Amino acid sequence: ANISDLIEQYLKEILSHDEIAEIKRSGIASRFAVVPSQINYVINTRFTLQNGYIVESKRGGGGYIRIEHVDLVDDTRIFDELIDYIGDSIGNNNADQTITALLKDKVVSEREANLMVAAIDKNSLRISDKVSENTVRARVPV
Repeated sequence: ANISDLIEQYLKEILSHDEIAEIKRSGIASRFAVVPSQINYVINTRFTLQNGYIVESKRGGGGYIRIEHVDLVDDTRIFDELIDYIGDSIGNNNADQTITALLKDKVVSEREANLMVAAIDKNSLRISDKVSENTVRARVPV
């Protein structure tokens, strides 16, 4: 496992005890002997809304990062935010991550998730222009 994986595992371990983890970027960076921007990278790429997390950050001396694991089924506010996140365009990787989060939170069944993945896959869409492909993908009614 690389350092990003270890940091992710550590943060998920904290979240396994509570739905919300409040951390200091500098404290985690010191613990893993990395620069604070490495912590930002892990949070920005692994703790995203499409993966079922809301991240709030306050900078400065008393700054913190609050990571909250959210249930997409029970919180309509999160579902609305997810729809806003998708917006008019979404790439294949982000769409796949979103579907995986919906499956993990039991919003959709495995069969439904597979159908969604098939419907939005670049090979199914067969559009050569990437921008148009992402726009069509966001409009697929799933």
